Amino acid sequence: MRNLDKALQDFTPVSCPTISDEEYSFRLACLRKAMLSERVSTVWLDASASLTYYCGLQLGLSERIHGALVKADGRLIYVTPQFERPKLESLLRIPGEILVWEEDEDPFEGIDRNVSGHIALDPAAPFRFADRFQKVPGVSVQSAENLVLGQRAVKSAAEIAIMQVAMDVSYRVHKAVHAGLQDGISAREVCEFISAAHRASGLDHVFAAAQFAEATAYPHGVPYEQRLSRGDLVLIDLGARLHGYHSDITRSYAFGRPTDRQRFLWNCEKAAHAAAMAAVTPGATCRSVDQAARSSLKQAGFGPGYAVPGLPHRTGHGIGLELHERPWIVGGDDTVLVPGMCFSIEPMLCVYGEGGVRLEDIVYMTETGGRSFCPPAAEIDAPFDH
Repeated sequence: MRNLDKALQDFTPVSCPTISDEEYSFRLACLRKAMLSERVSTVWLDASASLTYYCGLQLGLSERIHGALVKADGRLIYVTPQFERPKLESLLRIPGEILVWEEDEDPFEGIDRNVSGHIALDPAAPFRFADRFQKVPGVSVQSAENLVLGQRAVKSAAEIAIMQVAMDVSYRVHKAVHAGLQDGISAREVCEFISAAHRASGLDHVFAAAQFAEATAYPHGVPYEQRLSRGDLVLIDLGARLHGYHSDITRSYAFGRPTDRQRFLWNCEKAAHAAAMAAVTPGATCRSVDQAARSSLKQAGFGPGYAVPGLPHRTGHGIGLELHERPWIVGGDDTVLVPGMCFSIEPMLCVYGEGGVRLEDIVYMTETGGRSFCPPAAEIDAPFDH
């Protein structure tokens, strides 16, 4: 068994191309085409993942309005506090006008002069900004969710390539954790290693969860420290970010020889995961993939529906510039899965008071069906043997 401190020495920075300026310009052109079709004159992009998607800027939401007005006529107007202008200019990937405001001024005095007709607001815009847009004279306001998030849901080849590198790193981290677990190690120590390994690889660490024994039954963990013992179920969930794009992988397995009950639960989860993966076919909907996983668990005696013991949450979520984004792999969502969409398959089997199993893989849609970024889990006692 390898020591995690020693394993950390194996992680070195990775690299891959970023999104090009040409791709950002193409995305803006696609947005403007959709705006003209919807008769929208302006889209407001707040300091959110959507601003990153279209303009390559990562600013972060704050109490000060900061973002960009995308005009259907081709203009691009960045809005920024005056004192942030030098920083903004150093970050710009796509040229545009810059509208500034001083701390004692109302930024909407300038915004008012640059919007008219129908405007669509970034769904991530805080209410305090959305409310002010609604009060601009002579405009009508709608959500830009379908315009913006609909485009973001379909990834380009460049986006998928970045995500592949991030997933490869996170998969290596998973393997190192599995190889380095020791009796008595704490969940905190495991999470600290995951964070350090991601950073050593040149990624921005986003999250890590380590759950042992009965704590594996709870999808988002427990609020107390845990230490690993021989015979425990282990659940490791982790994610990082490269050039803004996320990885997200969960593996469950036994520490030591699994019991017959643990193996049964793991195999039921594996079957549900496989059923959902098999349902990711051309023309499939989010609803149908979720139902495939839920039906598999029902046949094994769990559920039905969201009842526990069983699957108490959706089967998956979209991923990209945000860890959780459209599409949602859940009942009631009839979104058709199209090539370029990236989403998780993670139909967690929860048995409160006993334990749980989650196998999470990120897949991307192709013309022929879903393709996983990483190899699937093999067996409860050999999850990384392929």
